[in-house]
Amino acid sequence: MAKDTSGGRAGKMPDDPPLAGRRSQRLRLRAAWMYHVEEMTQGAIAEALGVGRVTVVRLLSDAQALHEVRISLSRDIADLTRIERALERRFGLGEAVVAPLSSPTADPTLPIGAATGRMLSDLLRPGMRIGVGWGKTLVAALNAIDERPLPGLAVVSMLGGIAKVLQYNPADFAWQLSRLLQADCFLIPAPAVVDSPETKRALIERCGLGEIFELGRALDAVVMSVGGMGPDNTSYRFGYFSEADRRSLLAAGAVGDLLYQFFDIDGAVLDHPVNARVMAIPSDSILAAPVRVLTSGGPGKVDAMLGAIRLARPTILVTDEVTAAGLLAAAGDPLAAEPA
Repeated sequence: MAKDTSGGRAGKMPDDPPLAGRRSQRLRLRAAWMYHVEEMTQGAIAEALGVGRVTVVRLLSDAQALHEVRISLSRDIADLTRIERALERRFGLGEAVVAPLSSPTADPTLPIGAATGRMLSDLLRPGMRIGVGWGKTLVAALNAIDERPLPGLAVVSMLGGIAKVLQYNPADFAWQLSRLLQADCFLIPAPAVVDSPETKRALIERCGLGEIFELGRALDAVVMSVGGMGPDNTSYRFGYFSEADRRSLLAAGAVGDLLYQFFDIDGAVLDHPVNARVMAIPSDSILAAPVRVLTSGGPGKVDAMLGAIRLARPTILVTDEVTAAGLLAAAGDPLAAEPA
């Protein structure tokens, strides 16, 4: 929980004037999100919202008194709900979850991760088989997932691993999730990318990995994040793809990747040599899962998100408010042009 560097935590201050009636629920929950999820100080929140610190204290106290804050925050914010409904209608989603940001330029990884963790806590049930990808967003979700035993739950990693870890191991998500929920964990004991299609085929057919790929055809739910095409994308940072590979993929029309499988803006997996070497559950198996969760966002990912939505046809989409607006604008939704 965040601590205020200027002293004190959220609480009633009897000598402060009452909040004006115009104080919106959105402002109150934005303050609560910044404090409890983004771990901003009360002073920083006051500056971001353009209000006084005493007002921030009252906003946080009111959010707690109204039971809008537990470990998670109520998402009943008018503007966000409006965007969520627009996403659901435009992309045929069962549910959209839009995380608020403290500013348009804020890093959305932690807010999206927190929203994803809360969603997964509500989604997962005993006896389920859930397939998971990996990446920064999913790793960030771990802190928001309720730790409890779920008998019979099976967590299946849908992508191979990495050999070199840089500060954190994004491929560790499946194991960490299974540990939190005391679930069985099934991993693909191979690199995420191998040297040739022949090696991939041999590993699946003759080295025991076929069982994991068969399990990937019978999943109840899948949870995946989306990779972009920038040089800072996870797949490039961990050295699986070279700059030459990236340029070749861009020339072929790639806008992003799902489980290291690169696709174009229409959601078609590219016929490219890189895709033939990826050790991942294929897209047709992903589409067979009745619940498909796509979670991602951030600068430069709108095209990647659009392509991923068209490829994976998610039933649940988790993103941030800035990316959500970008998706609606790119899809020609008039809501994106409406004032907040």
